[in-house]
Amino acid sequence: MKILDKLIIKDFLKTYFFVVLMLILIVLVLDFTEKNDKFIRNQVPAVDIMIYLGNYGLYLNNLLTPITVFISVIFITSKMAGRTEIVAILSSGTSFMRMLVPFFIGASLIGVAAFLLNGWVLPGATAGVTEFKSRWLDEEKFYTETNIHVKVAPDVYAYISRYYTSGNTGYNFTLEQIRDGQLLAKLSADRIVWDTAINSWQLRNWRLRELHEMGEIYTVGESLDTLLSITPDDFDLPSNHHETLKLPDLNRQIRVLEDRGADNVNYYKIEKYVRYMSPFAAVLLTFIGVIVASRKTRGGSGFQIALGFLLAFIYIIMFLLSRTFAEAGTAYPILSLWIPNIVFAITGLVLYKTVPR
Repeated sequence: MKILDKLIIKDFLKTYFFVVLMLILIVLVLDFTEKNDKFIRNQVPAVDIMIYLGNYGLYLNNLLTPITVFISVIFITSKMAGRTEIVAILSSGTSFMRMLVPFFIGASLIGVAAFLLNGWVLPGATAGVTEFKSRWLDEEKFYTETNIHVKVAPDVYAYISRYYTSGNTGYNFTLEQIRDGQLLAKLSADRIVWDTAINSWQLRNWRLRELHEMGEIYTVGESLDTLLSITPDDFDLPSNHHETLKLPDLNRQIRVLEDRGADNVNYYKIEKYVRYMSPFAAVLLTFIGVIVASRKTRGGSGFQIALGFLLAFIYIIMFLLSRTFAEAGTAYPILSLWIPNIVFAITGLVLYKTVPR
C-alpha cells in the first residue's frame, strides 16, 4: 500500500490546489467585475488593486477550504471507484480504514497549513482587504457611529455621543463608576480630546459628581487631564478587528480586554476557538467524502460531486449559524462552535456502516 498511499496523497493534494485555484479565480473575476466601476471612478492604482486581489484570494482560501477539501475527496474517490480500484483494494484484504490512511494524511497536511495560515498569514490579508475597502471603496466618514459605549475597567463605563477621528475629539463624554447597580461617581465633560504630547485624554468643561453615604460632592472645572485604558484607536476599530490579529496578538488583545472588563472580549475568544477548530473540519469532511463517493455508480461521478457541494454548503451554513449563536452570548460558546463538527461526525459514523467491505 505504500506506493498507492503516495499516489493517493499526491492526487489528493494536486486536486485540492487545482480546485482552490479555480474557485478563487472565479470569485476574484466576479469581484473585480463588480467593483471595476469604483476602481475607475476613484482612480485606484493598479498595484493597489493587485495587492487587494491577492489578499482577498487568501481570505477566500480560508472561507472555501471545507468546499475545496470535500470536492477534492469526492473527485478522487469517485474516480477510483469508477475504475474499480476500491473494489480491488478491499478484495486484497485491505480494510476500509486502512484505505483511509492516505486521505487522512493529506487532510492533516491541509489542516496544519490552514491553521498556520489562519494564525499568522490570513489576519494580515484580512486587514489589507479591510484597509483597501475603507480607503478606496467606502464613503468617507468624518465621525464614527454615534452613542459609543466602552467598558474601560470593571465597574467603570465610558460613553461618547459622537467622536471625530480627524481631530481625536469626542463630545458629550461621561465616565461612570457603577457597583452592585449603584452609581458611585460620574465624570462628565462637554469635550474629550486626545493630547498626543503626553498620550492622555484632556477633558474640557468637566463636572464630577461623587456619591457618598453622607451626601455627594460636586466639582467643576475647565480642563482636566485624565488617564484611561482606552486610546483613539479603540474608537476607530473595524468591525472585523478580531479577524485581523495574528494569533499571538489575538491572545494579547484577549488579556487586555479581560483586564479591562470589556464586554466585546467574547468576539475575540470565539475567533481564537474557531482558528483551533477549523483544521479538524478538513479531516472530518475527508472521512465523509470518501464514504459518500466509494461506491461505483452507473451515472459516473457527477452525482457524487453535486452531493459533495451540497454537503459542504450545509457544513458552512451550520458553521456560520453556530458562530452567530456563540457571538450572541450563549453560555457554552465552544460547544456551539463544535456543533457542525459533532453533527457531521455522527453522520460520518452512520454512513460508515454502509460502506463496502
